[in-house]
Amino acid sequence: MEKHLLADLEKNELVDLYFQMLVIRRLEEKAAEMYSLGKIGGFLHLYIGQEAVAVGAISVLRPDDYIIASYRDHGHAIARGCDPKAVMAELFGKPTGVSKGKGGSMHMFDARRNFMGGHAIVGGHLPVAAGIGYGIRYKKGDQVILCFFGEGASNIGAFHESLNVAALWKLPVVFICENNKYGMGTPLSRASASRTIAEKACAYDMPYEQVDGMDVITVRENVEEAVKRARQDGTPTLLEALTYRFRGHSMSDPARYRTRQEVEEQRERDPILLYRQKLEAEGVLEGSEIKELDAKAKRIAQEAAEFAENTPDPPLESLFEDVYASE
Repeated sequence: MEKHLLADLEKNELVDLYFQMLVIRRLEEKAAEMYSLGKIGGFLHLYIGQEAVAVGAISVLRPDDYIIASYRDHGHAIARGCDPKAVMAELFGKPTGVSKGKGGSMHMFDARRNFMGGHAIVGGHLPVAAGIGYGIRYKKGDQVILCFFGEGASNIGAFHESLNVAALWKLPVVFICENNKYGMGTPLSRASASRTIAEKACAYDMPYEQVDGMDVITVRENVEEAVKRARQDGTPTLLEALTYRFRGHSMSDPARYRTRQEVEEQRERDPILLYRQKLEAEGVLEGSEIKELDAKAKRIAQEAAEFAENTPDPPLESLFEDVYASE
């Protein structure tokens, strides 16, 4: 297979990265539609605009490596290989969902793929990531864990405790901060004395890097390097991926804290658009192929919504299943 300048990957690998981002985008758009129609309840935090981070990072992992994420977790689940139908069914609260409909948008979990779930408590999953890293080290394994979180979590005590322990005990954790510039509705400049999240790793003598989170190849290359360090000698890394969410914090957020002009300017750096332009420039994809891939992604999203809607609601007695205690 002919190789291209883009990260020295084969054509099928380059196209797969593009298609994964497309599937995430179309599925999230369909989820927003279903939420507006009242098919999905509760909270719904969309990943639209940030696709390059999850796809680029997770693409370098082995099947036995681990992933843990915050509540904006749909993209990570799909990038890890979760069935889009099961992801959508989880949003609908159906028993065919990734977590039998009991996790919903913020708590997807797939142990078969070592996807250790989305977590709604801001920063609460970072110590869990350190714990998984410690488990790998204790068993003398060579797996790694990617821990995804937003920049708002970098001011939480658990962030500093987790980085400190990971550096002190040499745990194979790659901390990936998805800095989308707003912690809910608060810009980073009003929430952090440090304008660069990555440099906070200096306090723990930990390697760090700030990367363009809108470039899937850049993300992939930097995470690949960090994973290599973690796998070889347990060195943790803090990566700050500069990205942007094109929708509000959640579906209930009108996003009045930023201007329409700002959002439109950011959309010019849409990660899917930028990557598509690179693939076209390198001759990897042509116009007809791009249309076919987009049509396929839309079909996957539509079929996922139909699957979720047509799945019967869970029986009432399932409330008493999968619990820690019984009478």
